[in-house]
Amino acid sequence: MKPVGSIGISSAALWLPEGRSRAATAVSEGRLRIRDARALGHEALPVAVHAAAPEMAVSAARDALALAGTGAGRLDALCHAWMYYQGHDLWSPPHYIAHEVGARRALPFGIQQVCNGGAVAIELMAAYLARPDASGGPSRRGMVTTADRFVEPGFDRWTSDYGVAYGDGSTAVLLHSPAGPGDPLVLRSAATIAAPELERMHRGADPFAATPRERREKVDMRTTKRAYLHDQRDLDFAAINERSIRAVISTALRDAGVRPDDSRLQYALLPRFGTKLLGENWVPVISACVQVKIENFGQGTGHLGAGDAIANMAELMEGALLAPGEMALIFSAGAGFTWSCLVVEGAGGPPAS
Repeated sequence: MKPVGSIGISSAALWLPEGRSRAATAVSEGRLRIRDARALGHEALPVAVHAAAPEMAVSAARDALALAGTGAGRLDALCHAWMYYQGHDLWSPPHYIAHEVGARRALPFGIQQVCNGGAVAIELMAAYLARPDASGGPSRRGMVTTADRFVEPGFDRWTSDYGVAYGDGSTAVLLHSPAGPGDPLVLRSAATIAAPELERMHRGADPFAATPRERREKVDMRTTKRAYLHDQRDLDFAAINERSIRAVISTALRDAGVRPDDSRLQYALLPRFGTKLLGENWVPVISACVQVKIENFGQGTGHLGAGDAIANMAELMEGALLAPGEMALIFSAGAGFTWSCLVVEGAGGPPAS
């Protein structure tokens, strides 16, 4: 998707709790094998001991608003994306976040696209802000938040999945249309591709349940993946993943009006998966498509549920890594399966993160 009109990125925030779960402790307790700990590559993961996921989202949202010097009352829309339980059974986290930050005139809505939720929420928010019939004056503002908390007894952050460890945290990004001269970043394009035929990988052979965790006490993506791959023995997921990454890169660059060999392309920011998984399934594919610096900012956080893309955007801005005119590719992926690539450009404004 190439935004209709320019989309400025005013600020981005990553909020992490103070608690930590250490890989060495998980190994000593017999929960995590040494070789798996090495493959993941995380010494520790952030843990929210008390804060619920939507409360963390409020903290990130307030940080993003403060960094941009923007009042919540100026927001036209607020989108919240999440992967895991948000603290209440039947309830709207986006409305809670809008209420808590004071975004009384904003339209709150949610995106439930599992780990890719933050990236696709940015894409949808950009389309919402840039629509021709949008009201709200000469400048329209929207915020995307994410937050997840992966706690026992329902989720083992170290072993619920293959090749991925899960950290607690929240993110927020403030977008507006049209872009202005003071913006640190501009969203040049966003591309997303899906392979819905893979949805059963996280469903496995389980029948539909009447209540959460009716089949097993913990979320166990390893079991569902094994069951699916047992039935689909001819499936080459690595090939599908490679085709999908190549497709989102090609589409995102085309929509941004940028060639793969453009010298303005400086960085590729990876999803916050385990080191071994990234090294085998992501780095070689990206390296074959574009000649950029490939960064893994997730070694200290693990996978942040729906928040990887915005967390990487926040770190990009905090480090002031892009000079005016330089660009970065920000990747995201999630169960279902879905892959996204955002192209952002340094716009010359002060870093707001």
